[in-house]
Amino acid sequence: MQHLTASELASWIADPQRPTPLLLDVREPWEYETCHIAAAQLMPMQTVPARLNDLEEDQAIVCICHHGARSMQVAAFLERQGFSAVSNLTGGVHAWAQQVDPAMPTY
Repeated sequence: MQHLTASELASWIADPQRPTPLLLDVREPWEYETCHIAAAQLMPMQTVPARLNDLEEDQAIVCICHHGARSMQVAAFLERQGFSAVSNLTGGVHAWAQQVDPAMPTY
């Protein structure tokens, strides 16, 4: 599993030469409604095992949560299931709000 900082993820998303990763937000719906990174797809952590077929094994996936712990667990789970290009956003949306988008609400 690769670990990305918020700045690294922002650079990746902004780079037209790189395919945009799937931003997989594994928080709860209320958390997602409070704040989320644009284009992030909500898939609460407990629903991931049942929704594996919604994901492509070879697509770049960046797992996101509040501070990075839940997303790291989901990223490790995805790797064990055969997903080959999984990353974790270190510091989660909180780091994103601090380093990339200071206008983003925090909780």
